[in-house]
Amino acid sequence: MAHKSWLDIPIDSHFSLANIPFGIITTPVSSSPHVGIAIGNYALDLSVFASSSGFSECPAITAHLSVFSQPALNDFAELGRAVHREVRHFLQKVFVEKSKFSPAEGFTEPYDRGLFLLKDVKTHLPFRIGDYTDFFVGKYHAQTAGAMIRGIGHALHPNYTHLPVGYHGRASSVVVSGTSIRRPHGQVMENPAAKVPKPIFTPSKRLDFELELGAFVCKANKMGEPVSIKEAEENIFGLVLMNDWSARDIQGWEMVPLGPFNSKNFGTSVSAWVVLVDALEPFRVRGIENENDVFPYMREEKKENVYDLNLEVELTSMTNSIRVSPCMLTNDAAKSGTPTTITRTNGKNLLFSFPQMLAHHTAGGCPMQVGDLLGSGTVSGTEPDTSSGSMLELSANGKKKIQLHGGDERTFLEDYDTVALKGWAGGEEGALDLAREGFYILSSIGTEKSTRYLLAEKYLGTVAPDGLL
Repeated sequence: MAHKSWLDIPIDSHFSLANIPFGIITTPVSSSPHVGIAIGNYALDLSVFASSSGFSECPAITAHLSVFSQPALNDFAELGRAVHREVRHFLQKVFVEKSKFSPAEGFTEPYDRGLFLLKDVKTHLPFRIGDYTDFFVGKYHAQTAGAMIRGIGHALHPNYTHLPVGYHGRASSVVVSGTSIRRPHGQVMENPAAKVPKPIFTPSKRLDFELELGAFVCKANKMGEPVSIKEAEENIFGLVLMNDWSARDIQGWEMVPLGPFNSKNFGTSVSAWVVLVDALEPFRVRGIENENDVFPYMREEKKENVYDLNLEVELTSMTNSIRVSPCMLTNDAAKSGTPTTITRTNGKNLLFSFPQMLAHHTAGGCPMQVGDLLGSGTVSGTEPDTSSGSMLELSANGKKKIQLHGGDERTFLEDYDTVALKGWAGGEEGALDLAREGFYILSSIGTEKSTRYLLAEKYLGTVAPDGLL
């Protein structure tokens, strides 16, 4: 049974007392980014709350209150999981029914002690990200995509079930929900069936999303000192939803022999609100069964090492309702179309867990830093037509049409389309939300838009016809 709050929290709110996600915000009274949490329809500015003695009865954080005035979560994250846990539990007590912080004694005026409506705050990139690694542990996605390239019998490489396959991403193009994404240009095969390969340089015509989970590191290790599997879980701060935008036509030409490059590095979007690992503890489940025993350095004591997270993707077509410059697009315009849920899957569809990814990443002595980002890879289910985490799978690499409300069809993303990623755990009461991301996709230039995020927030990007701007 979820605890009741003196704050008016809608029963179906994904920012319930069970959640308490952390992020970076600016408010109507401060343009300096600093740490906040989301609760119901509100955000609590922890910098203001701390300066008004709000944490006086939380000894775990009283010596470190300056971390809440920082423009990134790195300093708070570095304090460790035990401190994160204490701060979250204390904040739950702040908002529980009959708390001494209730309006009679605590929050008496608008903006008092840092409480703002979510619609009045702006969210920012939650971490200062030094490095970003994208893994490929969504087995069902790997099987489907691999079969398209190499045939069913060779869909997975021999190493796939022995280690979490990954590659180094581009940290500089990781952006927060609300940031527009340009449609990339690159080399693509003019005629994939040609005997003599002949690439052309052109805007991508096969722009895709990838539904992923992301995890932020909260503890550094020294170079040459691997993180043991027993320690790895304590080194992870929390989870976000992540969209690793992908240009499939560019990817097809460039990826041999070293893997994706320009087809991936033009943009990766992450949630603004980070859900602590402790908040996800009740939703632990077993992941995909591995046919091989992993090596001891990745062998976890807990068999329930992934999370039961409901994941969905909505696609909204704007092509019939908006014929304007992308610079004129607004949030209201983004809502004018009818969204179509094009896939439903679950966060448990992973072959390896984030602690296993971290243990493997550092097995050779690689030093990780606080704020480093790990991506799960595309999370797909067992039914390619209805539970895939990418349009590559949903459209069978462009061979099948995805039906949308209003009669529109898609194989890949078109100009003015909006993609919304959703993730949540639990039932209606006391649920916690991983994110709701929305994106416009732009080919040339984008304007930043801000909308409500759930466990994360909404990403808005825009895709305009090439040369329109």
